Amino acid sequence: MNQHTIKENPHNTTGQTAATTQADKPHGDRKSSSSHAYDVAVIGGGAAGLSAAVTLGRFGQTVVVIDNTTSRNAVAGHVHNLLTRDGTPPAELYRLGQIEVERYGGQLVTGTVSSIHGSAGAFTLTLDDRSISASRIVVATGGKDELPDVPGLGARWGKDVLHCAFCHGYEVRGQRIGVLATGPMAIHQAMMFRLLTPHVTVLTHTAPPTADQYKDLVERGIAVLPATVVEVLSHDDDLTGVRLNDDSHIDLDVLVIATTVHARADFLAPLGLFPTDLTINDHVVATRIETGPNGATSVPGIWTAGNTSEPMAQVINAAASGLAAASAIIGEIVLGNPINR
Repeated sequence: MNQHTIKENPHNTTGQTAATTQADKPHGDRKSSSSHAYDVAVIGGGAAGLSAAVTLGRFGQTVVVIDNTTSRNAVAGHVHNLLTRDGTPPAELYRLGQIEVERYGGQLVTGTVSSIHGSAGAFTLTLDDRSISASRIVVATGGKDELPDVPGLGARWGKDVLHCAFCHGYEVRGQRIGVLATGPMAIHQAMMFRLLTPHVTVLTHTAPPTADQYKDLVERGIAVLPATVVEVLSHDDDLTGVRLNDDSHIDLDVLVIATTVHARADFLAPLGLFPTDLTINDHVVATRIETGPNGATSVPGIWTAGNTSEPMAQVINAAASGLAAASAIIGEIVLGNPINR
């Protein structure tokens, strides 16, 4: 039996994101690219991938950004904690980033990378309708979020079913917030949201708190309700509460959950790169591609950026990791390893 559903996440991110329509595209048809080789192929057009591409383009590298229009944070109305761009819709942020990539000579291609073969200096990326060659690769495909399997929850995801106090806490300050306990993050989430509202209730669901945690929650003014949530209730496009296993219900404005973030990285398997589990208290909270400094993978010529390797990164962190990966590539070239095509 399937215990979970896969949904997209309102958290900031770096999935293979194409946020523009044809009318919005800075220069013509993004499908008109590219049979020749590039210095760097960037897979994923979110904050991490676009940031990497801009940095590389500014150093004269030929760059292609391959993006498949699947954005992890597409359901979110706005991006937060991004200096000078706080409150910007994700699609607008990516549109502006695409313009910057093309300003520095980068190419934009719409498509999904199904596999990569070859080695540093001579990688071949296979897409649905073409292949692209590149000397180096930055993987910024982000993650997908596995939600708790509760009826009605997925429909409210990114609206009033949330997971990140940094991303959405200010917007729901003072409201009635329930925290669905499904793992070790629930207690931390409850304490975070308690800084923003006095109305926080932990719904024990499948992960009741320990005695010490219970005491800590109560001392902070956080209610604890021993119950299993069987349905998320809504009316007129607003969450109204949750129904419990005894058929009672509790009125809420917001439900906070924890997701399991899965790295979008299956296409890296032929190269020997596989996602590994990130655990907290023996509970898997994410999968990721493990990397060294600045996103370098164990495969020469391939770097990662954003949620592919940092599943908890927000937009500003993801963009910074794209810059870090691009800087490492430039540094490698400066140190005398240009990888001639």
